[in-house]
Amino acid sequence: MKTINFTAVLLLLTVPLNLQAQSNSLMEEIVVGASHIPIAISQSANAVTIINSEQIKNRAALSVSDLLRDVPGLAVSRSGVLGSATQIRVRGSEANHLLVLIDGVEANDPSQSDELNWGTLAASDIERIEVIRGPQSAMYGSDAVAGVVNIITRRAHQLLAASVYSEAGSWKTRKNGFSVGHKSQQFDMRLGASHLVSDGENISRSGNEKDGHKNTSVNLTAGWQVNDEVRWSFVARQNDGKSAFDDDSDFDGFIEDRNRVSEFRNSTIGLQGFYDAANGRLKHKLVIAQTENNNDNFADGVLGNSSSATKDQFQYVGSLFWDDSAQRASLLLEHEDERFNQTGPYFSGENAGQDLTRTTDSVALEYRIDVTDSLTLAASGRYDDNSEFDSAETLRFEASYQTSEQTRLRGAWGTAIKNPTFTERFAIFGFFVGNPHLIPEESTSWELGIDHALLDGDINLGATVFNAELENEINGFAPAGGGNSTAVNKEGRSQRQGVELSVLSTLSHRLSIDAAYTYIDAVEFDSNSGQDIDETRRPRHSASLTMAWQAADKLQLNANLQYSGGQTDVFFPPWPDAPETVSLDKYTLLNLNANYSATEQLNFYIRLDNVLDDQYEEVLGYQTLGFGASVGLRLKLH
Repeated sequence: MKTINFTAVLLLLTVPLNLQAQSNSLMEEIVVGASHIPIAISQSANAVTIINSEQIKNRAALSVSDLLRDVPGLAVSRSGVLGSATQIRVRGSEANHLLVLIDGVEANDPSQSDELNWGTLAASDIERIEVIRGPQSAMYGSDAVAGVVNIITRRAHQLLAASVYSEAGSWKTRKNGFSVGHKSQQFDMRLGASHLVSDGENISRSGNEKDGHKNTSVNLTAGWQVNDEVRWSFVARQNDGKSAFDDDSDFDGFIEDRNRVSEFRNSTIGLQGFYDAANGRLKHKLVIAQTENNNDNFADGVLGNSSSATKDQFQYVGSLFWDDSAQRASLLLEHEDERFNQTGPYFSGENAGQDLTRTTDSVALEYRIDVTDSLTLAASGRYDDNSEFDSAETLRFEASYQTSEQTRLRGAWGTAIKNPTFTERFAIFGFFVGNPHLIPEESTSWELGIDHALLDGDINLGATVFNAELENEINGFAPAGGGNSTAVNKEGRSQRQGVELSVLSTLSHRLSIDAAYTYIDAVEFDSNSGQDIDETRRPRHSASLTMAWQAADKLQLNANLQYSGGQTDVFFPPWPDAPETVSLDKYTLLNLNANYSATEQLNFYIRLDNVLDDQYEEVLGYQTLGFGASVGLRLKLH
């Protein structure tokens, strides 16, 4: 395992730059997901990336996962084409170590190993995305081992407004949608809907059957400002569709061209109440939410397996402000019920249909203090009482220090847990033997960072070094005899360390350039060899470069370059041969788009994806899309 000299890196990063800098307005931007209380980025020691509505519009991406490819520390693995199963790993962690919130409601799917399948999430009706990296279990519990993605959908901001959009492109891809909203002094309501369909391309290396995708989503938000102290907020989201895929149904280790279809139905409903008492010094927040996930897999038109999950969440957060808000404390009380069901002819023996439940009762505390105008300290802790596992305590400490108007130092240390999933404990397929005796994974990590502003905040530099250790890591492919596999807690520790660099620059009122680079060294202990080996699907080097140029008053041009270095994956040959580690080649993607505003209401755009037509795989055996082009329009009515 390579070792990073973190002290040397930090000394290098803190060398003064010979450019005059002023205060950084970016540091005053509010982030919602980094604390129980919305805070300015300057008050958080987390490495935070915010993707705003203008950036989302300019990129015109079809999926949220494509928007996240530019975020430092994130690695995206898509098993094929648009709509295919997609995972995101943060700082070399596991894919189910990332908590996803949509309008404050947890979106992770308990029936899919506690992951969100990012292939099902289209980039529609989204106002803002916050990516908070580092352990957040002390705030959010089990799923937030490596970070949180907080997605905030659009709300109504005008008395009456409506919009429609339509797009068509390669692989017979079409996307259409509309929205309508109303806002008065006390009420706001917005309804948005989108439909995405694509014929796709063949995922496997053999055959010619195309693997298409359909995705329909409906999003409703509403708010009622009862008075100056009380507000209610309501969200409802329905997302359903299907994706064709190929698999290794004959277990020879190769993905074959098959007639396989996965159907999904995801729904969320949430009610939030806010009450500000004592002139805003005491704030109350109540959350009642439910998510439902249904997944059905078909082979040659016949149902192979079906899994579903329901999560009910009841949460209260009380926050107290004193000393002119220089000190803040929050108390969280939470109860969660999770239900899991699996059926279908693919199940056999003990796996032949299961209906399982688990509950978690939690209490969390957070304390934040502005010691001076420059120094903010914070501590948080959480206690989880789970019906299936031993109770768990997680902690987090952080500090943010503004050394000057231009420079900020930050650091954090935290612990986190990840409970075994329903899948790992009770299996899905007949050849997988569940292990109900698994224990939670435990993580300890730290990070140190620096942010520096140049030229009156027009250029913002950021650097973070991080280190994380994971104990009791769960291996879901351990041999169980007779060609079966099972899940086990591994011996030893997994180690993840690396560096994140970012540059956000506004070079003029017409030109901005952003860049990011990530180095990750993620290894796990191999009991067979007694040595550390690279973890799969974690590119050691990754980078991105994005340019936005206002070429004319009505024309904006955007270019996006993405680089992913070589990484490893696992080849599973026919039993009884042992799995083999293989290498996936590095790749570079160039994406271009142009936006032309004919009027204030009418906008046309064109998007060119993978302009270099690079042929690559992010998951072994699954082909990705080559060069593609799309054109679209947006029309506002108000």
